[in-house]
Amino acid sequence: MIQAFLQRLARFFDRPIFPWKKIVVGFSLGQFFLENFLLYRQYNVYKRTVIPKALKNEITQEKFDKSQAYGRAKAKFSFVNAVWNQSKSLAIIYFDIWPKVWALTGLWIARYAPSRFSGEITHSLVFFFFWSFVDTIMNIPFDYYHHFIQEQKFGFNKMTVDLWIKDMIKGQALGIAFGVPIGSAFLAIIKKTGQSFFYYIWMFMLAVQVMAITIYPILIVPLFNKLSPLEAGPLKEGVEALASKLKFPLAELFVIDGSKRSSHSNAYFTGLPWKKKIVIYDTLIDQSGNKHEEVEAVLAHELGHWKMGHTTRLLLISQVHLFYIFSLFSVFINNRSVYEEFGFHNEKPIAIGFLLFSEILSPTDSVIKLLMNMLTRKYEYEADAFAVKLGYTAQLSRALLKLQISNLSSMDADWMYSAFHYSHPILTERLRAMNWDSDKSTPKQVDEQKALKVADREL
Repeated sequence: MIQAFLQRLARFFDRPIFPWKKIVVGFSLGQFFLENFLLYRQYNVYKRTVIPKALKNEITQEKFDKSQAYGRAKAKFSFVNAVWNQSKSLAIIYFDIWPKVWALTGLWIARYAPSRFSGEITHSLVFFFFWSFVDTIMNIPFDYYHHFIQEQKFGFNKMTVDLWIKDMIKGQALGIAFGVPIGSAFLAIIKKTGQSFFYYIWMFMLAVQVMAITIYPILIVPLFNKLSPLEAGPLKEGVEALASKLKFPLAELFVIDGSKRSSHSNAYFTGLPWKKKIVIYDTLIDQSGNKHEEVEAVLAHELGHWKMGHTTRLLLISQVHLFYIFSLFSVFINNRSVYEEFGFHNEKPIAIGFLLFSEILSPTDSVIKLLMNMLTRKYEYEADAFAVKLGYTAQLSRALLKLQISNLSSMDADWMYSAFHYSHPILTERLRAMNWDSDKSTPKQVDEQKALKVADREL
């Protein structure tokens, strides 16, 4: 039934009446202007000089001004980067760069590769790896500016140029190491399973995600960072007691040397459902001082996501989204009008079809992003309420304040910009939901119901 419906859609869209290039360019420009209109609104927020009422007793004017300056710097960089990316995208479409690169890589394979590697799969992999390499080279000036000028200016960058270059090389090498088998399998499954490929490719990508969850903390993270077991002491005892209380399947507890790249802080858990690993950034421990309860509070919030099934729900939603993408791709995979519109007159390579389809689908990504932000903000309120219920109201509030101040995160936000871009509520909203008293720097009352009511209003 689904397949028959998709076939009818495919016949409908495979007609020359659809000017695909103009549609893609129009949507792309529309999204560009929308995002920069929202960025302009947020930039005006960054120009404010008055500390938000909820933070007036928690932050100095000097720190607030520095946070605002950091926000303005990021906004300016974001605008320049957006102009560059938009110009690059338009040039790729206008000058038919993709068919030219496809022809060039095909010529290389014909001249230099053995005959057994002359098929579409090899050609597609060479095309994407070459394009990824070129794109990385073109973005080096922006990446360098971000780390060594912008982040350096505000005291966040801890990387050396040598480490930065090594990270880029490792990233490219990992892309090839994992991209070759996954990309080959992706294309082979589509070629072998016909019009019903979207069922099989969806199951394959689910297996890839499970594999990634398994090997990421074991193989990938150690390539970039050092993981050390958390030393015995009050923090370790507190985290283990919290995990035991919540029946969280904690197998390992590590500290990661995030400080060698940045002074930003974080903590997360990863692993399979029956064997989890908690990773705490050394910067988070340093910023908490000797108050290990604040680190526990941050982890109580994160474990709240696990306990209330947020991570599982988001995984299920992502699977539905993937199925939606692959099933729609089946509508466009053999669409002659799309290929011809973008300069592919004699060939219909699957990988190129997916690339073009992604360009056509991009406007719906903005809608999905907005809806997902609404959902994840609701989950953040619920996780805060979970930590409040465990008795961490004051500790979580203080930890969030420290993280906000040390990271120079946005102290306030334009409501439209926040709705479109933020997956988390801003700090003042979270403190208000937790009943934080800015005059006394204490919670007025331990009331998890207030945070839950705020979460309900998000949807």
